[in-house]
Amino acid sequence: MTMISVTTLEGDASFEAYCAEPEGAPRGAIIVIQEIFGVNQGIRRKCDRLAADGWLALAPDLFWRLQPGIQLDPDVPEEFQTALGWMGKFNQDAGIRDIEATIRLAREKSGGKVGVVGYCLGGRLAYMTAARTDVDASVGYYGVGLNGLLGEKHGIANPLLLHIPEEDHFVDKTAQAAIHEGLDDHPRVTIYDYPGEDHGFATEMGKRRSPESADLADERTAEFFAGNLA
Repeated sequence: MTMISVTTLEGDASFEAYCAEPEGAPRGAIIVIQEIFGVNQGIRRKCDRLAADGWLALAPDLFWRLQPGIQLDPDVPEEFQTALGWMGKFNQDAGIRDIEATIRLAREKSGGKVGVVGYCLGGRLAYMTAARTDVDASVGYYGVGLNGLLGEKHGIANPLLLHIPEEDHFVDKTAQAAIHEGLDDHPRVTIYDYPGEDHGFATEMGKRRSPESADLADERTAEFFAGNLA
């Protein structure tokens, strides 16, 4: 495991990020934004897969202000509940600043464009990153509460791709309809729906994974990044 240090935007502290480097010069960089379970094995595997495809991949430890190094297993009920507790304490605005600090480091290290891809909480943060930073492209998988963030859509200046499972038990049909109504006509936003799929369907491992839809979503993400980070 390779961990690197990221300096905060304020320059008064630093936090760690998992780093996966490609063989040869990177095509650009992609930041993987964690779920509520921390930078666990699944998130690190996402980075490793991106590096194998030629990207510099970084996964910042966004819970570091609460407790550095949190790694939880969503398939263990007690750990799932612990993760929900951490999410309740997490300062999302500070998290976006930490993502922005990671974007700056990724630009320096890769010499190219930078994208973000996030899952669950990370899907929400990917949307917020698209609206609040100069990231070159963003992807959100099953982001929670996006219907409450539609007031920020005017800030989305670069391409954003959203993957929405239609049976997401954290995002009901009313919320999904609001997301479509608010974003379908946005010139920078693309939305894909996944009938019959639930939250977490594209995780790398565990009970939540739905392989066919996960592979389809990941193929769409790969094409999106290839087209927008070239």
